[in-house]
Amino acid sequence: MTNTPEKQKPLVLVVDDYQDAREMYAEYLEFSGFRVAEAKNGQEALDKAFELVPDVILMDLSLPVMDGWEATRRLKRDARTKAIPVVALTGHALKGHSEDANEAGCDAYVTKPCLPDALVDQVKKMIARRGVPPAR
Repeated sequence: MTNTPEKQKPLVLVVDDYQDAREMYAEYLEFSGFRVAEAKNGQEALDKAFELVPDVILMDLSLPVMDGWEATRRLKRDARTKAIPVVALTGHALKGHSEDANEAGCDAYVTKPCLPDALVDQVKKMIARRGVPPAR
């Protein structure tokens, strides 16, 4: 746990259409000292990213309404969100998928299922790159 005031904690936007996965990652990230917002599709991810300007976005790539590749391309083209690190969080494990994610603008790639500690480590690396104070 942390004594950091709530608004000073880094904000992570978790985007996944699978509710159980979203809730599991959100709970672990909150336990690890982050604030968390959630979105269940690419369009909702864009709306929340523009509204909240999170410190990191965890983006599932296979999403309804708008997939994670297109949502990431739009985030990286927009001046309000282009500097936000996007971590692809996906079950697509083939080499070509990671290259596609990089071409869409993802800054890192994590294959599901992954251990929650590995995900938190990746989020901390992305936050450190932005110069945001750590969660703990």
